[in-house]
Amino acid sequence: MLAGPDVEALLDRIPVLQGLPRTVRELSGGLTNQNLHVTTPGHDYVVRVFRGDTALLGIDRDAEHDNTRAASAAGVGPGVVDYRPDLGLLVIDHLAGTTLGNASFADPGVLDRVATACRRLHAGPRFTGDFDMFRRQATYLSIVRERGFRLFEGYTDFLDDLEAVRRALAVHAGPTVPCNNDLLAGNFIDDGARVWIIDYEYSGNNDACFELGNTVTECDLDDDQVAALVTSYFGAPERHLMARVRLQSVVSEYGWSLWGVIQDGVSPIEADFLAWGRERFEKAAATFRSPGFGRLLEGAAGAG
Repeated sequence: MLAGPDVEALLDRIPVLQGLPRTVRELSGGLTNQNLHVTTPGHDYVVRVFRGDTALLGIDRDAEHDNTRAASAAGVGPGVVDYRPDLGLLVIDHLAGTTLGNASFADPGVLDRVATACRRLHAGPRFTGDFDMFRRQATYLSIVRERGFRLFEGYTDFLDDLEAVRRALAVHAGPTVPCNNDLLAGNFIDDGARVWIIDYEYSGNNDACFELGNTVTECDLDDDQVAALVTSYFGAPERHLMARVRLQSVVSEYGWSLWGVIQDGVSPIEADFLAWGRERFEKAAATFRSPGFGRLLEGAAGAG
């Protein structure tokens, strides 16, 4: 992690910051970036300093840059100021507003603004690259096995269930749209009038229902909030749309849980990645085992 003189030396190599008085503070929450809020006279920036094993995690920094620019053009992401792969950093505009937490979604207005932000992103310019959690989950699982990382007991018991989900979702699959794919609450910034979306490390064109399903699980939405989010996004909580979102939520949980396993094996950061992953795996396993799982499959495949 950069600190003190190392940070200043790095910032001195960024043209927009050179020769200006500035204050620097580290933003919390970064696991594969160190995020620095840099204030200069008249403007605020965020400098995202890359860290972590991006190859193992499937992060494409060039695509992240391209897609952050596309999200900005869509009116939902921060402006891109500079991209320096040689220095391992991306400079973006700082967005003023409140970073959401899971409790924020108790406010119906927040849910509406989140749905509007997702629609705006999804209607914007196509992203560089596609994101398919079924393929990513298989890749992550191969890495876990090859490296001998600790895998949750019973994880592979649900591979056939995951395949059943893939088949059900394929029945009425529509065109893919530009998606962030990693919408934990901290990646939403609410300025009171609109919600902005940040952090495009895992972005790519995908099923809009994955975006919503990922939001459902990462932000821990209850049944009423799920219905409100789906209604705000699609206009009505139709059965097949609710089923698609719920199934994509499980796909998100089951796939991203392996991200925690890989990070547990390789990351130098002091964080309980295994507990993070286990929480998602246990959510997915509970749905796979539930009496309602079959109804979700039928709901997603049975109506268009």
